[in-house]
Amino acid sequence: MKLPGQSVAVLICALAGTSAIAADYPVRSIRYIVPQGAGGSSDTLARLVTQKLGESLGQQVVTDNRPGATGNIGTEIAARAAPDGYTLLQVATSHATNPALSVKMPFDPIRDFTPITLLSQSPNLWIVHPSLPVKNMRELVALAKTRPGEINYSSSGTGSSQHLAGELLKSLAHIDIVHIPYKGSPPALIDLLGGRVVLMCSTIAPAMPLVKAGKVRALAVTSSKRSAAAPEIPTVAESGLAGYEATAWQGVLAPAGTSRDIIVRLNAEIVRVVQQPDVRKQLAEQGYEPAGNSPEQFADYIKTEIAKWSRVIKAAGLKAE
Repeated sequence: MKLPGQSVAVLICALAGTSAIAADYPVRSIRYIVPQGAGGSSDTLARLVTQKLGESLGQQVVTDNRPGATGNIGTEIAARAAPDGYTLLQVATSHATNPALSVKMPFDPIRDFTPITLLSQSPNLWIVHPSLPVKNMRELVALAKTRPGEINYSSSGTGSSQHLAGELLKSLAHIDIVHIPYKGSPPALIDLLGGRVVLMCSTIAPAMPLVKAGKVRALAVTSSKRSAAAPEIPTVAESGLAGYEATAWQGVLAPAGTSRDIIVRLNAEIVRVVQQPDVRKQLAEQGYEPAGNSPEQFADYIKTEIAKWSRVIKAAGLKAE
């Protein structure tokens, strides 16, 4: 269909205006929504990124904590924001698990956002109380098969990445272990040390000092590759469960419709931030492994994660509390 001359002129002006806006971007401060509370690991990562990103862009990037509903409150705010590049959203693994856990979502995790980049990944670590007579994942699976429903494992809460790592283990290994949810990792770890639970899927940072002190025993990391934070510990997949991967991750999105030029600019800047030596060092100290990929790669990753965890969650019959 041929457009009238006036329509063509309007379209050209509109495209030129978009390019001009992208070229000048940013001209004011940027809101960086974190759908978790202040002081947690997500917030710590966000403040590191926003400080460096602000320096790189020449404008202040302000962290805006909007916790609640397992991240859905802050995410909905970002979904409804103007797609002008001045609202960004840091998402975590819950962005991929919430669609299956929640009865009704106030936004579409794919349609309502434009991916920018994966920030980091953080493998969890399967650890056991010394009283449990297993030294590796193969021995754990073998023992669990002889004692169905008797071995319990703790996590930081129902629907957490640690809990879902357990459900994935149960599904792939065909074992029956009992989940004991806690309100956060610290009390779950305390009860493991006390022997009230015998198995736990923990984040690496707090677990490794206990492993080195001999207070707990490490079995395997949940990532597809060995962790730089604990290269001597094998993966679950190496231990006989091919295809097992349950990595916690963080990434950055923008509202759907944000200019491609702005997305490309933000991707380049954020990837540069997470690859800086001092940032990599700080991330490693917190158990994070820096990532940084293209918007297209991150989009594919999110879709893959949503599909994987949807299968696990539905098979386990889980719902958000």
